[in-house]
Amino acid sequence: MILADENIDHGLIRAIRNAGFDVHSIYENNRGLSDEDIIDFSRNPPRIILTEDKDFGEWVFAHNISDISVIFLRYAFHETETIVIFLRKPGLHFYI
Repeated sequence: MILADENIDHGLIRAIRNAGFDVHSIYENNRGLSDEDIIDFSRNPPRIILTEDKDFGEWVFAHNISDISVIFLRYAFHETETIVIFLRKPGLHFYI
């Protein structure tokens, strides 16, 4: 399962869902949660945090958190459509 932070583009969330993944969107369901609350929320059930916010990496290292997973995205806005096209490729498989 994936926990998409508020800053994740809605088109990316749709594409990831269409690729067969269960995505819980903070923007859609829990707007305004602090980073610490998102980390806690990601633990039960276990979810991978998908974010563009580098603060999560700082949390993991500064607080020595070892029981969460974070995917940190960095891309230019104009690359969003390229990412969505990639996620829509037939036969594309992800192993998480």
